[in-house]
Amino acid sequence: MWIETKTEMEETSRSRASFSRRVLDGVMLCTGDMEHLDKYIQDMSFVLQLPVWGLRGVARVILANNPLSGALILAALYWDSPWQGLLGTLGVLASTITAVIIGQDSADVAGGLHGFNGMLVSLLMGVFSSAGDWYWWLLLPVILGSATCVFLSSGLTTFLNHWDLPAAVFPFNIIIVLYLLCTGTNNPYFPHNPAIPPGVLKPNDTELIAVEIARPSLCLSCFRSL
Repeated sequence: MWIETKTEMEETSRSRASFSRRVLDGVMLCTGDMEHLDKYIQDMSFVLQLPVWGLRGVARVILANNPLSGALILAALYWDSPWQGLLGTLGVLASTITAVIIGQDSADVAGGLHGFNGMLVSLLMGVFSSAGDWYWWLLLPVILGSATCVFLSSGLTTFLNHWDLPAAVFPFNIIIVLYLLCTGTNNPYFPHNPAIPPGVLKPNDTELIAVEIARPSLCLSCFRSL
């Protein structure tokens, strides 16, 4: 009787240990770079591979390379602001598809290295825009700016390789600065909020005309010469 009870307890303990091991193995599959997922989808169609590449690009924003992390970030964006979530999705897809079309390195594309710059560009365009949510005109610069990041990244990578420097977020910064400079706060189609750091006093509307400022000095110089 005692031997049978002991045997049952050992079997129960082994069963629990086996279940815990399976759960731990399942959790471990979702950590790290999830390379097994790439091997699983490598023979699938482009349409099925693209979401994984895009989610890796989203995760690259936080210096990670995990599609599950990218999915959580994108879900949080949609939860907080569906409009920002849509912009981020369009940005990462536009830059990733552009990289595929122009023949960028397949490993870089699959790793999301061309997606995160497009993600950042699209999100900041939405943040700076003063036209409010669901302003459909904004989709045009979002898609074009995200796609242009790929060309800038390719060119800067070739240039910076001479000094062993990564292109990183240089394309994103360049595109955003050029966008803000070219549009302005009063643009009829793409208005944006002034890019003023917190704590800095807003400039007043006083305009200085160089000719008017210089005129008294010119008159004084002429009077002295007489």
